[in-house]
Amino acid sequence: MFVHKGFRQIRRFGSIPGYLLFAFIFLTISSCRQKPKGFLSSSAYNKAVDTATIMYDNGRHKAAVDHLDSAFRHSDNLGFKQVYNYYYFIYTYASHVKNDRKMALLYADSMLNIFDTPEKKLKFTSEYGQAHLAKGDVLFDERRYNEAYGYFYEGKVIANNNLDDCTMGDYSYRMGMILYKQEHYSRAASYFKKSFEETTSCEGNFNYFYRRQELLNNIGLSYSKMLMNDSAMYFYKTALDYINNNTARFKDRPQMAEVSRGVVYGNMADISIRQKDYNKAKNLLKKGIAINLRKGNDNNDAQYSELKLASIYDKQNANDSLLNILNIIRLQFDSIKSPETRQDWHLLMSNYFEKQNDHQQAMFHYKQYDELKDTIANENKILKESDVAEQVKSLEKDNEFNNLKKNNELQHVYLRVTVVFALMLIIIISLVFLNWQKSKKNIKTLGGLNNQINHQNHHLEIALNDLKLNNEEKDRILRTVAHDLRNPIGGIASLTGAMTEENYSDEQKELLNIIRETSFNSIELINEILEATESVSVMLNKEAVEVNSLLSNSVELMRFKAAEKQQVISLAMLSSPLEICISREKIWRVISNLISNAIKFSPEGSAIFVMAIEREKEILISVKDHGIGIPDKLKSQVFNMFTDAKRPGTSGEKSFGLGLSICRQIIEEHNGQIWFESDTENGTSFKFTLPKD
Repeated sequence: MFVHKGFRQIRRFGSIPGYLLFAFIFLTISSCRQKPKGFLSSSAYNKAVDTATIMYDNGRHKAAVDHLDSAFRHSDNLGFKQVYNYYYFIYTYASHVKNDRKMALLYADSMLNIFDTPEKKLKFTSEYGQAHLAKGDVLFDERRYNEAYGYFYEGKVIANNNLDDCTMGDYSYRMGMILYKQEHYSRAASYFKKSFEETTSCEGNFNYFYRRQELLNNIGLSYSKMLMNDSAMYFYKTALDYINNNTARFKDRPQMAEVSRGVVYGNMADISIRQKDYNKAKNLLKKGIAINLRKGNDNNDAQYSELKLASIYDKQNANDSLLNILNIIRLQFDSIKSPETRQDWHLLMSNYFEKQNDHQQAMFHYKQYDELKDTIANENKILKESDVAEQVKSLEKDNEFNNLKKNNELQHVYLRVTVVFALMLIIIISLVFLNWQKSKKNIKTLGGLNNQINHQNHHLEIALNDLKLNNEEKDRILRTVAHDLRNPIGGIASLTGAMTEENYSDEQKELLNIIRETSFNSIELINEILEATESVSVMLNKEAVEVNSLLSNSVELMRFKAAEKQQVISLAMLSSPLEICISREKIWRVISNLISNAIKFSPEGSAIFVMAIEREKEILISVKDHGIGIPDKLKSQVFNMFTDAKRPGTSGEKSFGLGLSICRQIIEEHNGQIWFESDTENGTSFKFTLPKD
């Protein structure tokens, strides 16, 4: 009887389709390829990366690699992350599309080699851990299992030391994969569940969303292997719900969600086959085949589903249907090369010819099946005989020994330092005694000085009170002047707007437009002055506000302004609704101001990212752009009122230097914090926190 291995849902390590890259950070490094003098800027290179990603996701893998490779070779002064991500892109193609292990190993080594200083290893810990996991994947494919386990474990240690849950989740995923291949299904399911929990905070990234649905899928498959049908079906349905609930967040990659559904349908069919509900199984398999047989989708999955469908026809003695689908599968062998599928295909062909009483052909195919079965069994024998648990324990002991050795060396250092400090302490005590002798003489002098200081402090208190009153009077005068100026200047703007419609010469109209534009700029400055003075004096009116709704409304209002510069605003909201007690109007003002600045200081056609992350006691909101950034010399001034750090926008927009000062006042009134990360090469990310309570 045909029994399929059921292994095609357990994917190769790191084989998530698409662009398996991470966020951008900026250190300059040269690559191992020879590059001519570059003529692509960093932002132009990033656009090439986006184009290559789309091509890769649409199944044009070779074209995507050629496009990115050309951009890389024609770029200079790329950041550290850009170089690292280039290597990861080519590594993914070599490992999971070409199945070229030598090429994959070369690029895995390249990823590790660029971490050539302790500073890079500390700054880019996530990438450093991922590079170890990537090399472990290649070594595992080459059946160098002990070496692979070593790299996997090193990646885990790096992630654990730096509280990197995402990389820890990748390590647990790999342990689950190994245990599944060794047919330890219960332990594999435990690791898959652990990986799902560890990557909870990472699902805003598409790659981890795709990985997490795969983990649910793999948990179900592990239970299916243990014949626990109800548990398996629960996790398959959970995987489908997870895919459906998150598809809208990644509208630019609907194909990937369809591929995932097709895989789940094939898994669910296994249970229906086991329960002899063949009609339901055939419907599920045909749905999966229709999805994944498309160009650029998971053709391997479609072929496995076709074999399962063929096995049903075999059980039902539907010989014509059986032969038809087996002939279709045979035509796919040139493009889809899998020893397991060939093995099962030969077994089904043998069964078919046996029913046709063609014993010669039946025996021929059975021999082919038997040879492939022995070959696959021998290839898996080494893996099944290796004890991954013992290997990990050995690595843990080695790591513990190394830590003890380092601690011992550190204790010797501490001992030497203690001796030095003891000598210094003796010297200090001696000096203190001598100074104590002198201090007696100075006590009387200090007493007199203390009286003078108290007298001066009294005068300072009086001066501070006067200064406070003067400051309040200044704010009152400033509000009065600003308010009184707004109406006449607004009138000037309206009159000049009306006058431009009259029959004036071009030169006169140009002068009127200058007056009108200057008036509007003056009104905007007056409004910001009023906001700055009011934010100091007006009490907060807090209310329960739903964060996702506030963010969504704020972004939607700013999309029209961004559209004027052909910019796109992307929003990643909280995974579930959450209400916090804030001033809706003031926090809306902060979000709008930050997005407005991102639009103002970003080039046309660029992307702006708005993201909300829920922490244990607070909400973190960030606005990231790829604009002109903030020079180092201006970073200490951006939050000052009437700062000299103001600059025109990328399209000449005016800036008065008040907006960020107002933002800081509002956030501090909410007991939050606001800060930014920026450089002139890759843009600025403003972040602020709001307490949940």
